[in-house]
Amino acid sequence: MEKVKTFFRMIKIEHSLFALPFAFTGALLAARGIPSFWEIFWIFVAMVNARTIAMGLNRVVDAEIDSKNPRTADREIPAGKISRNKALLYIVLSLVVYEIATYQLNMLCFILSPVPLIVFVVYSYSKRFTSLCHIILGVALGLAPIGAWVAINGTVNMGIVLLGIAVLLWVAGFDIIYALQDLNFDKNYGLFSIPAKLGIKNSVFISRLFHLAAFIIFAYLKIYFGLGIVYLAGVILCGLFMLYEHSLIKSDDLSRVNMAFFNMNAYISTTIFVFVFLDFLLRGMI
Repeated sequence: MEKVKTFFRMIKIEHSLFALPFAFTGALLAARGIPSFWEIFWIFVAMVNARTIAMGLNRVVDAEIDSKNPRTADREIPAGKISRNKALLYIVLSLVVYEIATYQLNMLCFILSPVPLIVFVVYSYSKRFTSLCHIILGVALGLAPIGAWVAINGTVNMGIVLLGIAVLLWVAGFDIIYALQDLNFDKNYGLFSIPAKLGIKNSVFISRLFHLAAFIIFAYLKIYFGLGIVYLAGVILCGLFMLYEHSLIKSDDLSRVNMAFFNMNAYISTTIFVFVFLDFLLRGMI
């Protein structure tokens, strides 16, 4: 049992707050209301296990690199708190549960289920060959609302793809901020990232551009999905969160990166979901 707890600490289960609300947002938009209990249940199971696979795989693949980085040397595998083989066992178990969940949703979900897995593998190795690793991570999380839409409707439309792109840009933007902490380490060890390639000032600028683009898309989705003023209020609130997030980051002061990374981004994903839900509720769609 202790090893299981260690594994969950390793994959930072609390960071599910980034992607899970967007998956449920996609489900709400697809159903134009609340999906059935079993649809919600299996989307939740698929999402949690997909994220477990992604984070677990990333920790296993990066264990050697993490052991050399002072910021990450105390992570569970480098610190010897859990073995690679044990972590791989939990990843395989999560893979089995993930596939069961996608099968329970519908056949298209099951057929497309390898797509996120491929993205997870590519992302886990991406810092070794491309500075676009932040974009690849964005793709991984951007698939969450799209996958939930497919789970409900068995189709894909442009609106949900746009939501996925907004999530991609939002994730890539905050991952660039997070990567600022490892700028010198990445340079010294030949790892790729936008901060390592372009420096702090340019990276912060790119992050802000990505978040501005994400905000614009979030706002446009009000029109595409015929959402109301309540949703728009939620988007404006997210814009304020983004502004505050960037106010925490200075070129000469990265001490508040973790606060910007976790607190603000958990607020943003949850706010979009809550305000879509409230918009539907107040218009009698739920």
